[in-house]
Amino acid sequence: MILLLSCKTSYKTLPFSETPIPEAPDYSNLDSWAVLPGQYPEALKEITGEPKLHNADVFFIYPTLLTDKKDSLWNADLRRKDLREDVLMKSVKFQASSWAKAGNIYVPYYRQAHYKSYVAPYDEDGPASWKVAYHDVSRAFEFYLKNYNNGKAIIIAGHSQGSIMAKELVKDYFDEKDLQSRLIAAYLPGIRVKVEDFKTIKPMTQPDQIGGFVSWNTYKRKNFPKTYEKWYKGGVTTNPISWNDEIKTSRESHLGTLNADGVIYENAIDIEVIDGLLWSSVPKIPKRFWLSFIKSYHFADVNLFWKDIELNAQLRVRKWEKLNNAN
Repeated sequence: MILLLSCKTSYKTLPFSETPIPEAPDYSNLDSWAVLPGQYPEALKEITGEPKLHNADVFFIYPTLLTDKKDSLWNADLRRKDLREDVLMKSVKFQASSWAKAGNIYVPYYRQAHYKSYVAPYDEDGPASWKVAYHDVSRAFEFYLKNYNNGKAIIIAGHSQGSIMAKELVKDYFDEKDLQSRLIAAYLPGIRVKVEDFKTIKPMTQPDQIGGFVSWNTYKRKNFPKTYEKWYKGGVTTNPISWNDEIKTSRESHLGTLNADGVIYENAIDIEVIDGLLWSSVPKIPKRFWLSFIKSYHFADVNLFWKDIELNAQLRVRKWEKLNNAN
C-alpha cells in the first residue's frame, strides 16, 4: 500500500515567492507522461498483465508523493528520477492499475505541490503551489483531448491531491460543458466533495450509473480526524463495495484489496458509511498488525477497494457503450 507521510515536524523552507519554480513539462514530449497507451510501464503490467486497447480512456492524476521535509521546493522538479520512479512504483502500480481494464490509461507527470502546502502554517502558500500543479494538469488534459482522445468516452480518476486536480478538471471541462456527454464517471477519493461543488455533475448512487462522480475518505472504524468538521463532514461518501446507498457492507461482499505484495485479498474488510467518512475494519491481509494502530486509512483509499473499483469501472463503461450504441 502507499503510505503518505504525516508532516508533524516543521519545515525549513522559504516562502513560495522566494523559491524557484521547476521547469514546466512539455506534453508533446513522451517523457512528460508516466503512462500512455503503447508505453505502459512494467510496474503497471506487473499488476494488470499486458494491456488491451479499449473504447474508453482513463485520465488518472496521482496523489502527493513529494513529502520529504528536507525538500525546499514547493512543487516537484520533474527532472528528478526518484520522483518519477515513485509515481510509477507507487501510484501507477497500486492505484491507476485499478482502471486499466476499463480504459486506456493516461497519466501525466505534473509539478505536484509539496505536502507541506496542506499543513499550517505553510498552507498560506498552498494556493500558489496548487495553481502551478493544476496548470500542468489542465495543459496535459487539453493536449490529451486534442491529440489522443479521438472522441472516446472518458473516466476521470485520482486520489488525494490528484482528486483535487481532477475535481477542478471536471468543473472546467465537463460541468455544463459539451464534453459532459462523454463523461463515464469521475472517481474522486481522498478529498471532500460536496454535492454543490458541481452544477450538473451529480453523485452516483447506483453501480452502473454514469455521468456523475463518486468519492470517499477512509478511516479505521470509530475514529474521527481532528479536522473532521473542516475537511470531511458534509462530503459525499460513496460505498465503494456496493456502489449504492447501503450504509453497511460485510466482508463477504468485498471483492479485493491490493496489498504491497502485489496480491489481491478478497473479503478483507467490512465498511460503514457515516457523514463524510468511510469507516473500515482492519484489513485481513498479511502484516495487518501495524494497521491496527493507524487511524487514517487515507493512504489506502484506492488499494482497499482495488478489485471493487476495477469491476465497477468496467460496468460503467459497458453501460455508457450500451446507451450510446443504442442512440
